[in-house]
Amino acid sequence: MITIMIIDDNEQLQNEIGNLLTINGYSVLKPKDFDKIPKMVKDDSPDLVLLDINLASDDGFKLCTEIRSFSKVPIIFITSRNTNIDELMAITLGGDDYITKPYNTQILLARINALIKRAYPNDSNLDIIEYNGLKLNILSSTIEYKGNSKELTKNEMKILYYLLINKEKIVSRVEIMEYLWDSSMFVNDNTLTVNITRIRNKIEEIGLKDFIKTKRGQGYII
Repeated sequence: MITIMIIDDNEQLQNEIGNLLTINGYSVLKPKDFDKIPKMVKDDSPDLVLLDINLASDDGFKLCTEIRSFSKVPIIFITSRNTNIDELMAITLGGDDYITKPYNTQILLARINALIKRAYPNDSNLDIIEYNGLKLNILSSTIEYKGNSKELTKNEMKILYYLLINKEKIVSRVEIMEYLWDSSMFVNDNTLTVNITRIRNKIEEIGLKDFIKTKRGQGYII
């Protein structure tokens, strides 16, 4: 699964971008301690970095230089600074792309997707989430466990994906439905129940029991 780190000290914007990326199938890291960014990039190994230039505690250009001293991770600058000099500096210091605010979300997603394909042309594992032996392949919408596999519907895949990216946390039914609505999928309470039951059955059919647990009055947890 593709993990993207968003380095922006505007918390609202960081959350907005994070929600957009999550809805579109990415795992997201949103650091708050900007004095330790290089260490966090080393420790967390994101597949791509979105980097602002103007940071309260540091400078995006300096951070880019520090990251480039040990990593070739793709870096996209996202900034309100729109001069040719700034863009030239960003690319010269090792940035792979440069997008100015305000940006079109579809263009941002397209740029991210294009850069990831260039950077990881042969890495199919970026589209797979694995937990406790279960593999969810996002591209093929299938689950696999010990060599056994099952196909999922689009809704089933989205629901299981959301539970997996929130693994070891209780996820409420309302959260799941809101996530699906944000993905342009409309489900009511009864439809969600049916989908959860089908997902459980398919997971059991490939040999894994009690993968999705119900927390009465709270929601579900993996």
